[in-house]
Amino acid sequence: MKKRVILMGPPGGGKGTQASLLKEAMEVPHISTGDMLRAARKAGTELGKKADAYIVAGQLVPDELVNGIVAERLSSETRGFLLDGYPRTVAQADSLEASGQVVDAVVLIEVPDELIVDRIVGRRSCPKCGSVFHLSTLPPKVDGVCDACGGELIQRGDDCEDVVKQRLTTYHDQTQPLIEYYSSRGLLYRVNGNNEVSAVFAEIRKVLEF
Repeated sequence: MKKRVILMGPPGGGKGTQASLLKEAMEVPHISTGDMLRAARKAGTELGKKADAYIVAGQLVPDELVNGIVAERLSSETRGFLLDGYPRTVAQADSLEASGQVVDAVVLIEVPDELIVDRIVGRRSCPKCGSVFHLSTLPPKVDGVCDACGGELIQRGDDCEDVVKQRLTTYHDQTQPLIEYYSSRGLLYRVNGNNEVSAVFAEIRKVLEF
């Protein structure tokens, strides 16, 4: 069973759902960059304190600090890991490799851009109770009204088409070099994300041999 895994996929492609399923089945920590930054800040480590200064100032945490926090977090992890949202660039992948961490597999969940746009743009959420609907695949019983609490459904500002397309452009720009990077090392496994959640999970399990 492969237990040191990087999970990649487009925004709105179901990566978060699969990560939740995988961390339970694999019994390894699901580690995202945000999780690591919060943990390092809470623990008051030297790297965490440095990152805190950037976050409080509303600035992006530099790569070298993120790389250091990742290396620090993984150095004590013996069960394996499910990395989500890291690495985002080849420079970060190089840093991960240089830290001595061995990666068993990189799972790339692939979903066509046009489906991603439809999934996200059609999404409607309830600010009162957090319920989520979709105009075509999971519509509310009454247009614009939450089935659960009767609240008014909204489209989040970052769910509009222009923003989604820009996020996808950024994702492809960052991901394509990583696809080539991990393909050349024989670590990349492509999974069809345009299926039911259970079918995607089953395909990932087959790839990871459990």
